[in-house]
Formats: sequence, structure tokens, C-alpha cells
Amino acid sequence: MKHFWTIGLLALILSCSSDTTNRNPYLQEVGFRLELNLNLPLYNDLNNIGNPIYVPNNGVGTRGAFVIKSSLNTFYAFEASCPNHAPNDCSTMTIDGQNVVCSCEGYTYSLFTGQQLDRPDDGNRYYDLLFYSATQSGNTVTISN
Repeated sequence: MKHFWTIGLLALILSCSSDTTNRNPYLQEVGFRLELNLNLPLYNDLNNIGNPIYVPNNGVGTRGAFVIKSSLNTFYAFEASCPNHAPNDCSTMTIDGQNVVCSCEGYTYSLFTGQQLDRPDDGNRYYDLLFYSATQSGNTVTISN
């Protein structure tokens, strides 16, 4: 019986994660689910690879989301608020081709990878775009967190 409790306690300790970090300290984890009907003109650009859209809906992330079709059956969705500072008046990014740009510092991020393309080499930590789930079922793309 003593070994049972020892094994149980050891399993409990090993299963606990000490990683209490947020994916990004500047952006809150906002839970949401939104369906995008690809038959609607508003989302028609998502029928073609490489044409991103901005989804400004209230309740979708912090400042909305950017969605892009990256291959025949793959979509990516990212938070629209710049990941390298707290949300403010200039932090909602804008689409520039297949990238997004933060007007606060001019940082550029790829919508195909989420990576910051112009990361300064100054020893500070920089964050890539905050990723959201994007799945397709028929003519509907569901983005969620």
C-alpha cells in the first residue's frame, strides 16, 4: 500500500506542468468561435490561395483576426492586434499583400507563417503573431480559440 501512494504521488508531481507562461504577455487568451461562409461575398477572397481577409467582428480575439488560405485545404488565422505591445490606438495591424504591418513600430509579419519578418537584433524578446485554429468543412471555415 505504501508503494501505491508513492507511485501515485510521483505520477502527480511529474504530470504537473511548471510552465505558467502565457503564449504572449501582451495579448489575453480570448475564447471565441466564428464560422465564415465562403459563399458570401464578404469572405469570397478566401476561396483563393494567398488572399487574406480581416475579420473585425466583436468578440473575435482582441482586435479581430486575419485569415488566409495557405494551400488547397489549409487556412491560417491570427490575432489582428500587434503581438509586441499591449493593445492601444495603433496596435490593430493592416494587411499589406500577404503580410500584416503594425503601424506603431512598422513591424511586419507573414500571414503564411505568423513570423515577424523584421525582428530587431537588440537582445529583446519579440513575439510572432498569435495563432488561432482555422478548420474547413465544406464551404465553411471556422476560426476559434
